[in-house]
Amino acid sequence: MQHDDVIWSVINKGFCSFKVKTKSQKFCRNEYSLTGLCNRGSCPLANSQYATVREEKGVCFLYMKTIERAAFPGRLWEKVKLSRNYEKALQQISDNLIYWPYFIRQKCKQRFTKITQYLIRMRKLTLKRQKKLVPLSRKVEKRERRKEQKALVAAQVENAIEKELLERLKQGTYGDIYNISQTAFDKALEEEEVSSESEAEEEKEGELEEEMEEDSEAEVEYVEDFEESDISDIEDGDKFAEESTDEEDKDEEGEKGKGKWKPGMRRKRGKVEIEYEEEREPAKRQTVRLQPKRAK
Repeated sequence: MQHDDVIWSVINKGFCSFKVKTKSQKFCRNEYSLTGLCNRGSCPLANSQYATVREEKGVCFLYMKTIERAAFPGRLWEKVKLSRNYEKALQQISDNLIYWPYFIRQKCKQRFTKITQYLIRMRKLTLKRQKKLVPLSRKVEKRERRKEQKALVAAQVENAIEKELLERLKQGTYGDIYNISQTAFDKALEEEEVSSESEAEEEKEGELEEEMEEDSEAEVEYVEDFEESDISDIEDGDKFAEESTDEEDKDEEGEKGKGKWKPGMRRKRGKVEIEYEEEREPAKRQTVRLQPKRAK
């Protein structure tokens, strides 16, 4: 039969594989320990009636041990799954441990609250973004730098080869058949189109500038001789200009004799005669047909 006092006297004074001694107190490393302290009330080996709460993969379970199952080690602990709801889980603990000592019942509830708290913290940390520190060795860094330098050199060589092949393609050194990738050929066509468009725009701008310069400069044109009507019109215009200048000279002389002009006075203006020439169209000729007389 199991005797709790005898077991505790041996464990307390003797050796226990789960006991850890420190300067201040003793601790228990047993997985079924309720408080983690090594004392008479919370020792899972020295108590025939014992209960604890454990967490397995985010789920809490209530473990209970009684003296009736001490003879069967495979069925020594009774396992009860607790609800995820905190209040319902506390109610389950109080219902299952209704006739048990107050110390065990209260410590089970405290242990359950602590487990739920650290589970909530774990879920929050997993949801948050965390910085992951990755160690890098110097050898790996040097190796990567060398690879980058080699890749740059290879890329420069490939670009030089591509340019040389495209120049030969333009010159037509290899004839009509070429084994060139379609992407390089498309790039070359795009570059030629862009260069031709830029040249066309430059030519248009040069032509516009030349036209503007030509317009700004004085132009010299050669015209045929004037007709008689044009000469007469020019002579009439010259006469009219001479008459107007004579009249203006007379007005100025009169003003000088009279005195200075005042703002209330009106200046006399010379009369201008305008002659209009009308051109009449020649009369239209009328044609009359004569009908011969018929003999009676």
